[in-house]
Amino acid sequence: MTSPANDLVIERYEHTPLRCEDHDPRTGEVAALVAAVLMDRLPGLRVEHVGSTAVPGCAGKGIVDLAVCYLPGQLGATRELVEALGFQRQTTRDPFPEERPMRVGAITLGNRTYRLHVHVVLATSDEAADLLAFRDRLRADPALRAAYVIQKQELLAAGVTDSVDFSEAKGAFVQRVLRQLHLT
Repeated sequence: MTSPANDLVIERYEHTPLRCEDHDPRTGEVAALVAAVLMDRLPGLRVEHVGSTAVPGCAGKGIVDLAVCYLPGQLGATRELVEALGFQRQTTRDPFPEERPMRVGAITLGNRTYRLHVHVVLATSDEAADLLAFRDRLRADPALRAAYVIQKQELLAAGVTDSVDFSEAKGAFVQRVLRQLHLT
């Protein structure tokens, strides 16, 4: 008997118009499936589900974000593994640098295709800690989670349709939260 992880197929990433959709609880299953495959194939790798889809009740773009946290000296091996599984390089403007790559892909689970952003980050970096801290803060604080959703909805209502512009604009919210966390 084979596990679903053995049958994992990373599909082409399709760009779609930005939207703010309700949380889909199956995104946790998607994240766990991809994480298991990655961690099984590279010892020492830690994969964390981050972003809005990692927060129950948090509306967002519906993209499953994974922080693929590698150990010092494993950037090349991690990048090679992610690409060997079928994840693709970004095709948007201003892609992440190869020293801190992001790859994209999609998987189909049931009757839905889930898009993925795979952020390859050093496990001991401030960025890795910040991704987890922000996720955990949203999980713990319903008022903050609601404010974050409102921020995203307002950006879309204001006509922000470019994914890079959208990420940069909501980044100000994220940075405010992280500054507050670092002060406590």
